[in-house]
Amino acid sequence: MSKAKTPFKVNQKIVYPSQGVGKIIEIKEKVFNDEKLLYYVMYLEVSDMTIMVPVTRCGELGIRAIVSPDEALAALQTIGENFEPITSDWKLRYQMNLDLLKKGTIGDIAMIVRSLYHRSKVKELPILERKLYDSAKKLLEDEISFALDKPLEEVEALIHEKLEPAGLQNEVRRGASAFDGLNDDDEFLNEDDEDDIMGADEDDEDDDGDDDE
Repeated sequence: MSKAKTPFKVNQKIVYPSQGVGKIIEIKEKVFNDEKLLYYVMYLEVSDMTIMVPVTRCGELGIRAIVSPDEALAALQTIGENFEPITSDWKLRYQMNLDLLKKGTIGDIAMIVRSLYHRSKVKELPILERKLYDSAKKLLEDEISFALDKPLEEVEALIHEKLEPAGLQNEVRRGASAFDGLNDDDEFLNEDDEDDIMGADEDDEDDDGDDDE
């Protein structure tokens, strides 16, 4: 293990937005193109994978520390707040939310979960959006669980409670109906589309090619 100073330490919990919540299990040097580089060795529980990421790339990949309890509570609050109805063009909606996921702040992830949950109450989500929603929701649940030191089951219940406050569902239905068109029916997928959800680092990508049709 290298003793060089790095932003994260061994055994520290981190968030890798396109992959999940993980833990730094080692920091090691590796020669690449005749140059010694520092790498984080991370274990990702959600996929049961161990990956290596260059220390210098963590910023561009959005890898960050677990948020504070106050930030986790603020994200929970965001889930229950009113919001503007989103477009019925699922491809535009998908790209907007994918960009938010890549930014990777807990507030951005909470907004993805909120908007897609309520959109799914209006109309079934296309395949890619369902996968994006599931990824964002799992990431949010895991991070809040670690930040608040609460069991995952309790966090799942808290999130559901925030998503279903009295009267909000009807309000979202009414607002979204103004945007409804035929765009959600356009669900043709290109072979490369699915790579976007979990593909921030092609070396670490877990592409199972599984289309849920």
